[in-house]
Amino acid sequence: MTTRQDCLALDANDPLRKLRDEFELPEGVIYLDGNSLGALPKTTAPRVQNVVQGEWGVGLIRSWNTAGWIDLAQRIGNKIATLVGAGESELIVGDSTSVNLYKVLSAAIALQRADAPARRVIVSERSNFPTDLYIAETLAREHGLRLVLIDADELPAHLNSDLAVLMLTHVNYRTGRMFEMPQVTRDAHAAGALVVWDLAHSAGAVPVDLKGTGPIEEAADFAVGCGYKYLNGGPGAPAFVWAHPRHTARMDREQLRQPLSGWLGHKAPFEFTTDYRPALGIQRFVCGTPALLSMSALECGVDVFLRAETHGGLPALRRKSLALTALFIELVEARCSSHALTLVTPREPAHRGSQASFAHATGGYPVMQALIARGVIGDFRAPDLLRFGFTPLYSTFADAWDAVEHLKAVLDSGEWKEARFNQRAAVT
Repeated sequence: MTTRQDCLALDANDPLRKLRDEFELPEGVIYLDGNSLGALPKTTAPRVQNVVQGEWGVGLIRSWNTAGWIDLAQRIGNKIATLVGAGESELIVGDSTSVNLYKVLSAAIALQRADAPARRVIVSERSNFPTDLYIAETLAREHGLRLVLIDADELPAHLNSDLAVLMLTHVNYRTGRMFEMPQVTRDAHAAGALVVWDLAHSAGAVPVDLKGTGPIEEAADFAVGCGYKYLNGGPGAPAFVWAHPRHTARMDREQLRQPLSGWLGHKAPFEFTTDYRPALGIQRFVCGTPALLSMSALECGVDVFLRAETHGGLPALRRKSLALTALFIELVEARCSSHALTLVTPREPAHRGSQASFAHATGGYPVMQALIARGVIGDFRAPDLLRFGFTPLYSTFADAWDAVEHLKAVLDSGEWKEARFNQRAAVT
């Protein structure tokens, strides 16, 4: 079995090891929750301080021009685009994932109602993140459609003439199961459906190629993603939105709108006209004034990925992610085999995101709280999941080994049964 010395050797030979120094990581903490909130880049605090004191404090409103505030959403969007296989000026940052999903799902519904009004079904995964399902439920009700929830393995049976839009999260937030995006997209297109992808648990962690290099049938239609998980943009960081150019070009031609017609999505916002004329391209998906402080913090997180290019880039990140999760699974199953832990994350590398989740039927929540008290920060997902996220920019092999050592101690000792670990907090 792998030893801690083996893990230290892997860390010493890791081409990405210097990137860990880019982050503020507290001494004595093993952070395995970057899939929920990324760690703080060291450049973020001084950058935000400069925006506050210099650009806002001194530049005041002039900074919209002199500091480039007005272009920041697109500038960051172009950087994120390189991580998800999108092109220049096709992806833009702003609003939340939920709001952006409302925009693109509305656009997809509008396109399908124009082309195939008989299609009345939106399909999503039953275990999709709840906000996605809530948004889809709202839009289905507003447009007289049906939202059908399925298990992932049931998908082929629902790719039929009733399907208008398939809405999936690329990597499942609970299990870490990853869909094969090109194949799923091609199959949905063959059935006449459009596909909306949520990249919240994949952008920055696993390879994503929205446009693809193959046939157009494999190119996604719309996508949204989160800024505060693997992109390390900070709590509540702005999200991003992408639409395939073929759809934005059609929306330009036919004057199709996304439903939130805010002033910065106007073709000429500073003409201050009373009528709404959508901007061209992805800019039409902008709504209100961007949150400049949060945007600036997000750019610092995204910029770490640009520096990662000199260390092997996304292919190296993916190799490390798979190695970390495989090691963690191996160690948990070898060292905690006498306890009621069930792996729910796929073993197959092609189907696994950058996390490992184990079910514990009777003690999921208190076991995680006991780990957190020891400085091993993962998270719990109801009803029974212990979720461990591995961020290859800063997670180490020694982290994986040490986390399992603590998990074994918590389970062997039974300390998770203490009353203090069974008191539910507001955020789990």
